[in-house]
Order: sequence, then structure tokens, then C-alpha cells
Amino acid sequence: MSRVGKQPITIPQSVSISVKDRQLEVIGAKGRLVRPVLKGLSIDQHDNQVLVSRDSNEAAVRSNHGLMRTLIANMVDGVSQGYSKKLEVNGVGYRVSMQGNTLKFNLGFSHDIEFALPDGVSAIVEQNVITINGIDKQQIGQVASKIRELRKPEPYKGKGIRYYDEHIIRKSGKSGKEK
Repeated sequence: MSRVGKQPITIPQSVSISVKDRQLEVIGAKGRLVRPVLKGLSIDQHDNQVLVSRDSNEAAVRSNHGLMRTLIANMVDGVSQGYSKKLEVNGVGYRVSMQGNTLKFNLGFSHDIEFALPDGVSAIVEQNVITINGIDKQQIGQVASKIRELRKPEPYKGKGIRYYDEHIIRKSGKSGKEK
């Protein structure tokens, strides 16, 4: 039995869960998320707890057991509290601004880069810090990763876009000394 998969998920009172035609629907104060239930797994709801159980002991079903439990827990947290990720823009002349539902970056290229935010994702820009908010954990991480790819932090001066808590290992560059 999966150590993660057998743990129950506690459901807050403001969240409702329903399973119809192998589709799991989680509705909360922040929104609604829908995800298909993986093959060989069943979802049982008792009072304010949800349990994920396996129908068989096949390797593929066993590997998906803990995954499905974690996905459901992330959905419950997302619709009740939401998720956010912070990015920091570092570099001389590097700027970011919000225009409607689009982020406009000036990252040292000959042109500005416009990044359109997908539905369900919002962003707040405060000087050089971008905060991405939403209810789907996977989508928030994907958007943050795509923004970081626009200009990855380089190891010599640390210029670029990095996660707020990310530490960049700096290189010394040329020493200029002969041995």
C-alpha cells in the first residue's frame, strides 16, 4: 500500500467534492477545478474526509495511487487558499510592467517581450518582483517556469529572472593571474 496514497484528505467546510463519470470536481471559495480520476483508482468520501483506494495491485495502478491522492490534496488547497509563486527580475535596465492581462518585459533585448497570462492566472508586479497567483498548482508552476525561461539567471553577474527564494551560484570569471 502506498504510504502517501492511504492517508486521508481532510476537506474544509467551504469545499465540496463530487465524482461523476470518472471526473473529480472540487468547488471552493476561490473557484472550481476538474480532473479525471486515473484508471484503477476509486475515490470514497466519508463526512469531511476523502480516501483514495486501488481496485487492483498492478504496477501502473500502484504508482498512480499516491499521485492521485496528492493531486486531490492540491486541488482542495487551491480552491480554498490558492497558490502563489514569486519571481525576481535582476539586472541593470531590466524592467517588468503589467498591461491588462499581459506582462511586458524589457530584458536587454532589442525588443520588448510580451507574456500573456492564461485564464485562471493573475500577476502582481511590485518594482522588480512578480507574484503569480491562481488555484491550480501545476499551472502556476508552469507559468513561472515559462517566465523564468525568458531570461535565465546567468552565473557571473546574476542578471536575469529567478525564483524569489532561488540562490544562484556565482562564478568568479577570469582571474587574470598567470602561474
